[in-house]
Amino acid sequence: MGKKPSKQQVYTLLVEVGRKDGDGLPKGATGAGLLCYASGVDEAEAVRETVAILKQADMNPLDVTGYGTEEERVAQGMEIDDAERELMGRALEENSVIVAQVTPFYDDDEDEE
Repeated sequence: MGKKPSKQQVYTLLVEVGRKDGDGLPKGATGAGLLCYASGVDEAEAVRETVAILKQADMNPLDVTGYGTEEERVAQGMEIDDAERELMGRALEENSVIVAQVTPFYDDDEDEE
């Protein structure tokens, strides 16, 4: 008998992280947004795996927003470029979490009025 087809799919997640010693974020940043592609049998599993891996990497995950699978995103009218598709393919192939983009957050000192 052949291998059963994988039920894994790749989900696009935006993870907000706060500061923690050793997190590797730039000095002065208050946190960051991480664009991740994570494989899982469902979005909940992809989120759990992503949070666990980020914690192992000394990150401090605060919030996760799921944007669905590639098919779901296309159905919602989102554009997906070749580089993004390549990273999604890699996440599926390696059954892993890929951090595609890190956007540091900085305080704007808005409280100085």
